[in-house]
Amino acid sequence: MRSLFIFILNTFILGLFLYSKILPHKSNLDNKFKGAFNFFDSIFTPALLFLKKYIKPVKLGNFLQIDLTEVILFLLLLILLNNFK
Repeated sequence: MRSLFIFILNTFILGLFLYSKILPHKSNLDNKFKGAFNFFDSIFTPALLFLKKYIKPVKLGNFLQIDLTEVILFLLLLILLNNFK
């Protein structure tokens, strides 16, 4: 049971990384990959929208800011993974 949970957390960490890279190009996805993307999109979009309520983008300069919600979610998943090893 413990190793299954660790496997699921690793899958979500990898999924979050790929989700963040593919999101701007989701309209160009092939049909065989759209199902996997939509699965992770249904999980990460609500989580990221929830975090955006509390975490504002950090201003790095004029007309330049970074959204840290994906980084925070990534760190939370890593903390969970570290606590279950």
